[in-house]
Amino acid sequence: MPQAREISRVYSSRETLEGAGVRLHRAFGYSQIPLFDPFLMLDDFRAERPEDYLAGFPWHPHRGIETVTYMLEGKVEHGDSMGHAGSVEAGGIQWMTAGSGIIHQEMPKPVHGRMGGFQLWVNLPRSHKMMDPRYQETGAGEIPRVTLPGGAEVRVICGNAGGVAGPVRDIVAEPEYFDVTLGPGTQFSHPVRPGFLAAVYVIGGSGIFDPHGNVEQKDRTMALYGDKGTSVEVNAGDRGTRFLYFSGKRFREPIAWGGPIVMNTEEELQQAFAEYRNGTFVRKRE
Repeated sequence: MPQAREISRVYSSRETLEGAGVRLHRAFGYSQIPLFDPFLMLDDFRAERPEDYLAGFPWHPHRGIETVTYMLEGKVEHGDSMGHAGSVEAGGIQWMTAGSGIIHQEMPKPVHGRMGGFQLWVNLPRSHKMMDPRYQETGAGEIPRVTLPGGAEVRVICGNAGGVAGPVRDIVAEPEYFDVTLGPGTQFSHPVRPGFLAAVYVIGGSGIFDPHGNVEQKDRTMALYGDKGTSVEVNAGDRGTRFLYFSGKRFREPIAWGGPIVMNTEEELQQAFAEYRNGTFVRKRE
């Protein structure tokens, strides 16, 4: 019989400033290392006022990680040192593997006066820190939807739910990333592999995320599951709920984190910043 995992920690996202002055809510980040391994950070940049986000995230480097941008409304325009340019539109996903190094910019823009989305950082293990940079970009219409037996409506970005596979493939951490909507009286039940983290971030309504508890978690709440158990079970509150679910294989490696660069040692971190300063940060691909 499946054993449901229990919630081990709950966090309320905290308002912070990033980039050139973007006001956002951080669900978890540097202060929680290594609890969310293999994930590093989740930022919620849903905002009502353009002045909270239009300054954006001008040119900056990344190495050793993957950044995952998922939009609900509006768009994020981007460009990079590889000559890649475009935009992530509402309902779409961009899974960028920085690997050995990339320099890029991300500029949030409203559409019909609305803008909002999330950015998740995924660590890369030592064996893949210096892999070639790449993108996997998927529009809203290419992300499949599935209704699970308990009534959950799931957008499958990465991984597999109810026999439906997401479009993002071949990620080292073997993650699952879902956008889950529960109507009143419905339930989400999903297996979790041994050695894998599982967590949820509430983005609407409220629900009971631990079958052994009775506290409803609400919007902008981050819940981390313990490692014991083989599944996750969520029951919607009276108004239903919507949340991001993600899981991934724990790397259990040292983390040296400096701003937009995450390596395994302080020496690797200092080398990366030295290369950024002297113009050799972006490696030429053969």
